[in-house]
This record gives sequence, structure tokens and C-alpha cells, in this order.
Amino acid sequence: MNATPAADTQEANTAGGRTGGCLCGRIRFTTRGPAVFAHTCACPHCQKLGGTPVMWWVGFATVTWTGEGGEPTWYETFKGEAKRGFCPTCGSRVAAIDSDIPEIGINVTALDDTSGPDLVPIHASFRENAVHWLPPVPETEHSTAG
Repeated sequence: MNATPAADTQEANTAGGRTGGCLCGRIRFTTRGPAVFAHTCACPHCQKLGGTPVMWWVGFATVTWTGEGGEPTWYETFKGEAKRGFCPTCGSRVAAIDSDIPEIGINVTALDDTSGPDLVPIHASFRENAVHWLPPVPETEHSTAG
């Protein structure tokens, strides 16, 4: 459950920037630009990487790595097409880079404040792989990705 965001967090979100990081705090980041294409993904890689039935992603034009751990460690999940960033200390999954998508994907749960209406999923990637007991995300926007 999200706590009520502080005034400075609300101001940053309004300005198009958000902060976030990993569980241990070594990986920290600031985003710039609007949140783009919030969606869930149930591909086998997201399920194994996240240890969950789905991961919740959103894209940002720019992400600046600000923590003492610097940039996350990258693992190539789809050779030549996609890599996922995680903290090598605590294992938190924080980011994704896909070759055919200009934005940097951020795992929404890595954000300090996940309450924005622009973070509500509008698409579900790999819908056919989703577990049957979770209600599906209504498709409100389509993409060629996933």
C-alpha cells in the first residue's frame, strides 16, 4: 500500500520527474519526462526475474543513476534485444532496456511513489502467459511491443 506522498514528491511527479531505487538503497535514480506506456508483463523472463506472475513496467525518456551503486548490473534476457537491470547487492529488479523502444523501462515498484494515475497499466504484455486466477488488465492502449 502506498503512503501519502510528501509535498516535494508530488511536486517532482507533476514536473515529470520521479525518484526510486532498489531495496538496499545502493541503486537510486531520477527520471525525466512523462511516464509512458504503463503495462504489466507476464513473459517467462519477467516471471522468473521478478518471482511473481507479472511485472509492472513504465517507460521514461531519461533515467539518471544517482546512488552510490551507480548504474544497475545488466542481464541480457533476449539476446541482442533486451536487458534487465538489477542491484547486485540486494537483487532488486529496477530497469529494462529494449532495442526497439526508445524509453528506459522502470519497474514501477522501484519508484518511491507508485500512486500516479499515469502508472495504472494500460496494456498487458504476454497476456496468454498470465496466470488464470489474476483478473486481466483491460486493454486501453495497444502497442507493437510484447
